[in-house]
Amino acid sequence: MGTAWVFPGQGSQKQGMTTGVLQDELAQDRFAQASALLGRDLLAICNGTAVGPDHDLNDTRNSQPALFVLESVLLDRCKQQGHQADVLAGHSLGELVALYGAGCFDFRTGLTLVKQRSELMAAAGGGAMVAVMGFVRADLETAVAAQQDVVIANDNSASQVVLSGTTAAVRHICSILDCKRSVPLAVSGAFHSPLMKEPAARFARILETIPFTDANVPVVSNATACSSLDGSTLKANLVQQMVSGVRWRETMDRMASSGIDTVLEIGPGAVLSGLLKRSLPNLHIRRINTMADLTR
Repeated sequence: MGTAWVFPGQGSQKQGMTTGVLQDELAQDRFAQASALLGRDLLAICNGTAVGPDHDLNDTRNSQPALFVLESVLLDRCKQQGHQADVLAGHSLGELVALYGAGCFDFRTGLTLVKQRSELMAAAGGGAMVAVMGFVRADLETAVAAQQDVVIANDNSASQVVLSGTTAAVRHICSILDCKRSVPLAVSGAFHSPLMKEPAARFARILETIPFTDANVPVVSNATACSSLDGSTLKANLVQQMVSGVRWRETMDRMASSGIDTVLEIGPGAVLSGLLKRSLPNLHIRRINTMADLTR
């Protein structure tokens, strides 16, 4: 039996999510570092007290760094309290937190990578993403295979996916697919799709200059749904992640087959906990959203 730590990605951010860490010195220091690097008050953005065109928490240039900082603080405080993980995994942006937690790079390096990644993704305008729930899997896969310029970006569970691609292609799939619900996502581009080819290539060039050490805990990559300790493999998977889907359904299945019986979701919200509960009801799941959660 074992324990997995998982880290949510963009979409889990919400105003006030830092309230439970504001008194923590490590959190104060890291948000100060992030604010200096970004050139804007990231903590105020998280609290909803910042004003101006560049201060929307849902702007990917803000949400990605904010999530990385908050989750890295909670992760390190978990370690300091003696908690240990047998495997790490993150959903999209959360994969960078997992790699940081596994010791592949230090906090400052991770923060810089997140800043560059978020800016590249924000600049890649065009396209759309839509969450689809309650469908017949075979029908969905057939429709996507027959339609150019659309992919399954997030395969979250047997009954929930996110489609990504050109606006016309995504709309077409939604118009012909029999599903319970489809929800357009407020994003600036078609993330986790081939439309991210150029940002991914530029991110790859950035990563070439960054050394990744081997992980001290296995990390399950979004692009492969396989775990690895090899730093070069994990780096290559991180580039591939930008243009391929997040294979979260398979990641959960891998946890179950490898004997994981306890999962800590470290970060704001409960998105990953909800997916895990519905897919693997026998798991023991614990959420670490605040410092107080560490002592419960």
